[in-house]
Amino acid sequence: MAYPQVLFCLLLLAATIVQGREAAIPGCHLHPFNVTVRSDRQGTCQGSHMAHACVGHCESSAFPSRYSVLVASGYQHNITSVSQCCTISGLKKVKVQLQCVGNGKGELMIFTARTCQCDMCRLSRY
Repeated sequence: MAYPQVLFCLLLLAATIVQGREAAIPGCHLHPFNVTVRSDRQGTCQGSHMAHACVGHCESSAFPSRYSVLVASGYQHNITSVSQCCTISGLKKVKVQLQCVGNGKGELMIFTARTCQCDMCRLSRY
């Protein structure tokens, strides 16, 4: 009976396809990265910690402006664009343990992303 082997192969193929799609899902997601912090420029104390950033993409569109927009702008604003950017919507503080010269220890608080969302694009938020 080859039926169980065929079913297993189909399930394995479906799992592979779904896993591949997860990486290509549009949106804004938390992405872990390792950060090294130093207490000063000389690196007297330093430590590493896993932090999170927001990465991904959000929707955007561009279209010809409405007539009222054209008139109000003196016919200068002929394209209207609407977009959102992947932004940090929630932060949390994490404690980084530092190793110092001479076997000393210290700690430093840093911020990391807790949640992400597609939101209005800003030049600088944090």
